Amino acid sequence: MEIICWSIIMIMFVIGFVGLIYPIIPSVLFIIGGILLYGLFFSFDPFSGLFWAVQILLVILLFLADYAANLVAVKKFGGSKAGIWGSTIGLIAGPFVIPVLGIVIGPFLGAILAELLFKRQDIVSAAKIGFGSVIGFISSVITKGIIQGFMIAYFFFAVV
Repeated sequence: MEIICWSIIMIMFVIGFVGLIYPIIPSVLFIIGGILLYGLFFSFDPFSGLFWAVQILLVILLFLADYAANLVAVKKFGGSKAGIWGSTIGLIAGPFVIPVLGIVIGPFLGAILAELLFKRQDIVSAAKIGFGSVIGFISSVITKGIIQGFMIAYFFFAVV
């Protein structure tokens, strides 16, 4: 039975990392869910107040990293709020419209279309902003992956 419980916990953690590529999956909820399942299956005793404080801090950092990476990259490449929104919508819709490559093409096209439609940018400027949105997405995935890795490593540190 212990193997089944650990398998479920590990599946939750893996789904959390899949959520980095498919942003419709709430990564952090699966990571926290895996930790809570450990408590339900085994015990909450290894989790001190410090443990929960660190995990909450890391969750806040995840949300900030996600928002900041896209915002900074789009703004750095000359984008507006419309470009940020277009990039975000493209990021969510892209993988469903174009499986596999949609995760990169979606934010790129979303930012371009938003800038063309709402800010009347020329196509070259809009494409530059679209490129910035892809850079923001990639840096966000890397940053969130590192933070999620810390969350899971700290979990294992606490339970071992």
